[in-house]
Amino acid sequence: MAGHSGELWLGHIGATQVAVMSGRKHGYETGEVDGMKVPLRALQALGCQVLVQTNAAGSLKPGLPPGSLMALSDHLNLPQRSPLVGETGSERFVSMAGAYDPALRALAQTVASRSGLTLHEGVYAWFLGPQFETPAEIRMAALLGADAVGMSTVPETILARHANLRVLALSLITNMGAGLSAEQLSHAHTLAQAEAASSTASGLLASIIAALDVPNATAAA
Repeated sequence: MAGHSGELWLGHIGATQVAVMSGRKHGYETGEVDGMKVPLRALQALGCQVLVQTNAAGSLKPGLPPGSLMALSDHLNLPQRSPLVGETGSERFVSMAGAYDPALRALAQTVASRSGLTLHEGVYAWFLGPQFETPAEIRMAALLGADAVGMSTVPETILARHANLRVLALSLITNMGAGLSAEQLSHAHTLAQAEAASSTASGLLASIIAALDVPNATAAA
């Protein structure tokens, strides 16, 4: 799929060991939302302690224009789909309070500040896709408290918390939500906008991972 090569890279960023997944399985590809269950559990079994996720997202706020970076503080699971359906045992009842680790967000803010970058924080609303949201759906998400929308990240966060991985998630804002600007949304447009801001975003991501005080981390692109 364009933008998701499906490769796994192993190495170091600074002193931090990393397993970098270039791409991931989205719910809109098959209708199932547990496509990342095996990869994340395998990495957890190998010793990964932190999941650092990235995504491209649409903004719902004028103060969060394309090119902005946002750390997720919480999410809205609008489809109400869970990758834990079918699991057994009491561990499946995972608390999602503080799912996006406050200490990791604070670290990311410190690194961004040192780099002279603004890192916004906000709530991410997950839509299943693959179609883009309607203007009415964008207005609904804004009323519910969302700052940005996208088609990923939430199932992976649920799986990560089930596996006791700490989570940091960063959105690169590639567009305004439908109805909030005159731009025509498309996957090609999203990829082009992401490419335009990739240098700044990837530099910040590398600096954050290098600053992690853990022996292992996994980054999902």
